[in-house]
Amino acid sequence: MTMAVNLTVEPAPGRPGLTLRPWTARDVPALLAAYRDPVLRRWLVLRLESEADAHRWVEEQHEAWTAGTSFSFAILETDAGTGAETDGGTRTGHPVGNVVLKAAPDGSRPGAASEVGYWTAPEARGKGVAPRAVDAVSRWAFASLPLAVPGRLELLHAAANESSCRVAQKSGYAFHSVLPPFPPDHPGEGHLHVRVDES
Repeated sequence: MTMAVNLTVEPAPGRPGLTLRPWTARDVPALLAAYRDPVLRRWLVLRLESEADAHRWVEEQHEAWTAGTSFSFAILETDAGTGAETDGGTRTGHPVGNVVLKAAPDGSRPGAASEVGYWTAPEARGKGVAPRAVDAVSRWAFASLPLAVPGRLELLHAAANESSCRVAQKSGYAFHSVLPPFPPDHPGEGHLHVRVDES
């Protein structure tokens, strides 16, 4: 599987343009900064505490791309006039989020489909970044990948995470069902959302 996939989302009124690309080693400072955010830490199971952790995570994403099992995209805002990467004007080329497409289900649920997940850093929230990035990766997956269940993608989140519920719905993922707790990583109920390919 190629590492050269880059996706773009055009700017909209009051919404930045987006570039989605594979993570690189130069993104480690942004990755660590995002993982220090208490809101993010509340919902994510994974902890990245050191540069070594972050470098290892980036390398694991590269290996998953190569294997064709999982595809993580760094989300970058782009300047509407030039297409140059920005992060709201503070540091050029600074990722403000992640969208992952897990092509191979983890086996925890019979009949599970390929799954989309995401997170955003604080500076990206409230600007429509997450729904548009999730939509872009979902469209790419439907068009380009052999999915576990053809024409179907799933998005899971903690039931208490109301923001993720809104992102799922704005991204075309309809609420499907409540999932039981799956401790230790998921001690509370979850929500399963589903999107089907209508192209």
